[in-house]
Amino acid sequence: MLTLQDIEIAHTLIRPFIHRTPLVYSTSLSQMTGAEIYIKAENLQKTGSFKVRGAFNKMIHLTEKRVVAASMGNHAQAVAFAAKQLGMRALIIMPKSVSIVKEEATRNYGADVRLHGETFQESLDYALSLRDYAFVHAYDDESVMAGQGTTGLEIVEDLGDVDAVLVPVGGGGLVAGMAIALKERSPHIQIIGVQAKAAPSAYHSFQAKVVARAVPSHTLADGIAVGQVGEKTFSVIKKYVDDILAVEEDAIAMSILLFMERQKFVVEGAGAVPLAAVMENKDRFKGKKLVLVASGGNIDLTLVDRMIYKGLLTSGRIVVFEVSVDDVPGTLQILSGIIAAHRGNILNVVHDRLQADLPIGKTRVIFIVETRRQGHLEEILRDIGESGYEVKRR
Repeated sequence: MLTLQDIEIAHTLIRPFIHRTPLVYSTSLSQMTGAEIYIKAENLQKTGSFKVRGAFNKMIHLTEKRVVAASMGNHAQAVAFAAKQLGMRALIIMPKSVSIVKEEATRNYGADVRLHGETFQESLDYALSLRDYAFVHAYDDESVMAGQGTTGLEIVEDLGDVDAVLVPVGGGGLVAGMAIALKERSPHIQIIGVQAKAAPSAYHSFQAKVVARAVPSHTLADGIAVGQVGEKTFSVIKKYVDDILAVEEDAIAMSILLFMERQKFVVEGAGAVPLAAVMENKDRFKGKKLVLVASGGNIDLTLVDRMIYKGLLTSGRIVVFEVSVDDVPGTLQILSGIIAAHRGNILNVVHDRLQADLPIGKTRVIFIVETRRQGHLEEILRDIGESGYEVKRR
């Protein structure tokens, strides 16, 4: 099994190639959660994620000069970047469904990209069949785990005393490596893995104490949407990890927004799950000194507006409600006046006259409104109701 010494050696080897990312105290997130929040900002790492740590440590030990990996995102970019720095040639296998943004980002790091298969599993099987290349696994490899574990060494060295470290979990390479580094240095630190409920393989495996497969559904945390936790990583997780939590999509969306708004960090969905776990479990973590590992910041820019909108809806900053009214002139002006009197900002209005349940002469007005604080919406809806209109939040 992987040892602390392996991780310490890895740190020495990869140090020239990576950033020692900052450990940032967040006043605003601490106030919001009631915990003492520090962020290990791997979103600021080279290639935008922690993956580069494991890629370098694996590839430094290889004698082959050609490597292959299967990935749809961060691992692909990490292997491509490491290969370029080490004078190696990288071939990345991606499914045909991969986004143009991710494909081009990988090419820009200098790798050859080959699209093969309709699913990631088909891409992986094809990559494993290429015998002329050394295969670089994304997580289930001790050299990769040792590289990822260097993140934990830096936390202990930079902060020392901490109650718990919350780590995103997909295949388990990051949490396994970090758990050894942290527990062997400071046994009292709790190691808590976090997954999306939409991709809960490690969560179910931890509960059952055996590796369990769980087919992922769509999640904002696509970087950790793995169907099965690794065999090698899970053997470490069973021994060292204290708990694994699974979080809702709404909490992930809100956490992405909070990182942007309060911390000025761009953090991808996978990297936001530790904050989501704290937001969903405030009583458990109240008063605790926590490190949240923001594992990556590679967000598809074409999706950012939707992520922000989802986060605003989840947090109640943008709300949707409908009002049933007589279809006569002046009604919309009255409703808009009520909203304006409360300083609500109307973002969109839709007239819906075509629903089967609407009587002739009636219309339904759907408002999308930006609100200002907790309780603001209730004040608006109360005044609309007291003015004689039937109002319902969507």
